[in-house]
Amino acid sequence: MTTWNELRNKLNISEEDEALIALERDLIRTLVALREEQGMSQAELASKCGVKQPMIARMEKSIHSPQVDSLLKVLLQLGYTLKIVPLSVQEEI
Repeated sequence: MTTWNELRNKLNISEEDEALIALERDLIRTLVALREEQGMSQAELASKCGVKQPMIARMEKSIHSPQVDSLLKVLLQLGYTLKIVPLSVQEEI
């Protein structure tokens, strides 16, 4: 059985790519937590966003990276926005 570290070494993932993966993972985890905190199902969120439930499921499972417009639709319905901040500021939060 191959371990994650062995697979990662074979894939030759750069530190920059790992940072991007971590940012997206954290963003998706936050979206799921916000939806759940608001007691909303994927279907309810999808309906409010004007998209189909499978799109929300794919986003939450990180099957595909969300497009910016889809991400903004979801954030808006959850009562949030996307803010760009320097990494040094983001790390302090």
